[in-house]
Amino acid sequence: MKTTSNAARIMTRRSFSKLLRALIEEGYELIGPTVREGVVVFDQIDGIEDLPGGIEDVQGRGHYRLEGSRARDDGRLFGVVSGPDSAKRWLFSPREVVATIRRSEKHLEFDEPSEAPRYAFVGLRACDLRAVAIQDRVFSAGPSVNASYVRRRENAFFIGVNCARAGENCFCTSMGSGPRCTQGYDLVLTELDMGFMVEAGSANGSRLLAGVHTRCATKEEMSEADSIPEETSRRMAKSVETEGLPTLLKQSRESSRWEEIAQLCLACGNCTAVCPTCFCHDIVDGVDLTGTRADRTREWASCFSLDFSRAMGTHLRASVGARYRQWITHKFGSWVDQFGESGCVGCGRCITWCPAGIDVTEQLALLGGNGAGNEGEAGT
Repeated sequence: MKTTSNAARIMTRRSFSKLLRALIEEGYELIGPTVREGVVVFDQIDGIEDLPGGIEDVQGRGHYRLEGSRARDDGRLFGVVSGPDSAKRWLFSPREVVATIRRSEKHLEFDEPSEAPRYAFVGLRACDLRAVAIQDRVFSAGPSVNASYVRRRENAFFIGVNCARAGENCFCTSMGSGPRCTQGYDLVLTELDMGFMVEAGSANGSRLLAGVHTRCATKEEMSEADSIPEETSRRMAKSVETEGLPTLLKQSRESSRWEEIAQLCLACGNCTAVCPTCFCHDIVDGVDLTGTRADRTREWASCFSLDFSRAMGTHLRASVGARYRQWITHKFGSWVDQFGESGCVGCGRCITWCPAGIDVTEQLALLGGNGAGNEGEAGT
């Protein structure tokens, strides 16, 4: 989707700072990329000064490192790629009390759900906006609606950023989810030398943008902004052949490749934790020591856990190979049957944060009989 002249505006960093301040004044909690303990994570920020200006990340298979402020002499605020976090941690909390029951001498009291927070996400990439849309289908449009997710989602404001750099593990172009933001944003930014190209994607975004100083973008500026995600797409190092992939995975059920992967995979669940679309969870009930309070809690779960597939006193997927097969087949295959689209957005987090350095793009290529093109064997 090209930039349109009637929508594109130029905004300085000063105006951007005022825009973030306006969101805070409207009661939003800003959630954006910021450095915590040597990693760029999505966390609460107070303004533009908390963004990782001048920082660049170096990622590889099972590898992540931040370069200091000298690594980027342009001082770009959004020069990093995706860290381990996404909007999922805030919209679908890792651990959330969904119901509390208190017992008195005469009756039971049921706590009503608390009011949902208002989050303004700053700097979400195209892949993460696509991931939010996928989770919308799971939690909002399915037969079982997650009321907590829906409340947080309806209260959220999204500021997307078009990617100016392809990370070492990114393959969003293959999955049709980036690097240009095309959906799910209230405002979208393209970072330029003089500030930002900004476009509104909703009435709420237009209203907020009208409150800060901007100017019309020139044709040259629009052309520069369009060229940035186009160049990022050309520089994408990894790829996945999606044509016929669900059928390939169904036909590969008995492939020896799964046990070969199992020799590397630690079944730690890192990939499912950092994945912005994984939605599996457990419901856990607990009672306090006095017996007067019971909490029902929703907690993230992983299909790599042995007990995840426990049924009727046995484990349906006892081997690590079977669990890896379940994850990758659901993500790239049966997810299409279930939701009409792939469950992968090509962010590459599962590659970066896998301690064994397993590259999902390589494993899919090997299953298809084409092991070339994605940097050799895992773990090397």
